[in-house]
Amino acid sequence: MAICVIIPAYNAVSTLPAVVHEVIQAGMPVLVVDDGSNDGTAASVAGLPVNLLRHRENRGKGAALRTGFSWALQHGFVGAITLDADGQHEPTAIPLLAETALREGWDVLLASRFVQFQQMAGLRRHWNRFGAWCMKKRTGFDIDDSQSGFRYYSARLLRTITLVNDGYDLEMEILIKAWKAGMTIGSIPVPARVADGRATSHFRPVRDTWNICMTFLRYM
Repeated sequence: MAICVIIPAYNAVSTLPAVVHEVIQAGMPVLVVDDGSNDGTAASVAGLPVNLLRHRENRGKGAALRTGFSWALQHGFVGAITLDADGQHEPTAIPLLAETALREGWDVLLASRFVQFQQMAGLRRHWNRFGAWCMKKRTGFDIDDSQSGFRYYSARLLRTITLVNDGYDLEMEILIKAWKAGMTIGSIPVPARVADGRATSHFRPVRDTWNICMTFLRYM
């Protein structure tokens, strides 16, 4: 297949198997990157038809994604779709995201949860709106969900930009560096089961929001 699906996972034993089962239905190769979990996350999907990579210790979502991107490029995929392991995203939207990205030639295509913003925890909701506004004002890209982890990335993009961040701020780093490299960035609305996966998310509202904000300012 031309596109693979990458799922970064950390201590996600309660949600990952169900997510993987649904993602498999999309008919694309699946890679799970276990980011140093200590709860049996890797073992929970060991019997499923997925590829599995493991970090010896917890390094952060960004580090897990970078590991996944390297794997995707090494295996010759033309693009990769990322989604979180906490069950907040709707795997049935994977074909729509892939088909739209390939048909319209996007380098980055975000699956936007805009209609679910009212469910999102306060600080994340306000920063997401502000971050999307800043991105649009600075770059002209019409993005309304800058923090969505449900995304398509082209291999051209992943080969072109050099990524360094290890945390949640990697996804903002990608957007800024993609813009600077002249890549195309867009978004499409998709359903989301939970706006931010806060029941099982490892996102730290103050610290990680601050890091995302600083990443935006640094690369601008």
